[in-house]
Amino acid sequence: MTGGERGDWSVLQVSGELDLVTSPVLRQHVHDVVAEGRHDLVLDLSEVLFCDSSGVGVLIASRRLIRSCQGSLRLILPDQGAAEGSHVNRVLGALGVRRLFEVYPDVTAAVADDARPLSA
Repeated sequence: MTGGERGDWSVLQVSGELDLVTSPVLRQHVHDVVAEGRHDLVLDLSEVLFCDSSGVGVLIASRRLIRSCQGSLRLILPDQGAAEGSHVNRVLGALGVRRLFEVYPDVTAAVADDARPLSA
């Protein structure tokens, strides 16, 4: 997991698996960003190959935390790419929770001043 900033946005690039073992790491990174006073966060999940219920849980908890700070959480979940789309995108859609998130095809689109999320 790597982090950076793009303007007013903090960006976390997540790769590999988002599961019982790795989701606490993401949760801690999100909490660290918020503790630094940054409440606008982009999670780039385009390189996540697997996501289980623990991963979904940390995404929902991150959304709740960011919203409680009057911030915004944006996810990068491309429709096309490795294996015809993001695994996380398919998991969130199958569970019916994708609509809870603002989803963008890439970081550039997510941090743009006139950003418009992809439809659920």
